[in-house]
Amino acid sequence: MYKYFFPFLVGIIVVLTSCAGPRNHVVMAPPMKNTVVITPEKQGPGFKPYIVNGERYYPLPHSHGFVQTGQASWYGKGFHGRPTASGVRYNMYRKTGAHKTLPLGTYVRVLNLENGKQTIVKINDRGPFVKGRIIDLSYAAARDIGLIGPGVAKVRIEALGKQVGEHVSSSGKEPVVEAEDLEKGAFTVQVGAFRDRNNALRLAKRLKVLFQYVSITVLKAPRGTPLYRLRVSKSTTLKQAGKVEKKLEDMGFEKAFIVSL
Repeated sequence: MYKYFFPFLVGIIVVLTSCAGPRNHVVMAPPMKNTVVITPEKQGPGFKPYIVNGERYYPLPHSHGFVQTGQASWYGKGFHGRPTASGVRYNMYRKTGAHKTLPLGTYVRVLNLENGKQTIVKINDRGPFVKGRIIDLSYAAARDIGLIGPGVAKVRIEALGKQVGEHVSSSGKEPVVEAEDLEKGAFTVQVGAFRDRNNALRLAKRLKVLFQYVSITVLKAPRGTPLYRLRVSKSTTLKQAGKVEKKLEDMGFEKAFIVSL
């Protein structure tokens, strides 16, 4: 049987380790130039770094353009009625989910890549804290995409816009979400996040040989070591950004992911 994790956390401030994680900015000048420009990043409201099982996480300041592919799991009766990271109690019959870094309250579309089924959930908790998994779904959401039986499946999640209302269906009230056009826009790919500035700079210089755009943004924690986020490439479509993401994964950067500029 699969083990389902229901992550509820009490946020503890901390700093991220070497390579893994979210956001940034480096302005790549022509090939001759070998300098990397580090720019400060603004912190969004509700920024609360935390640590779970020895791993450090920095919630994203916003969810605009966020797309991620990975394994999804679900949790059910054993956690029904327990409090979540957002403060509300878990209801296995509502379409909700847990994500490590998306802002709480974000609506995401979850597509099961193994059967084509999809659903929309509201992120109201943190997790899953299991290697390789990117989202934990409630029983209702897991049922929508055929996840109950297999327990784990490969999915693609896309952040949507704000909730603008509700409609009533046979299964109850459903959120009406104002979705953004996620196929076109300005995208980049985050390679990793570092607490050591020199490590970020060294990797940035290596990647400048392969990519025209390399960016580092420094995110200052309220108390603690700054976080240096490294990104590469600029794309106008998700398809283009996806190719860059795949290239980085093939190079060994398994935690690379697409973000919007």
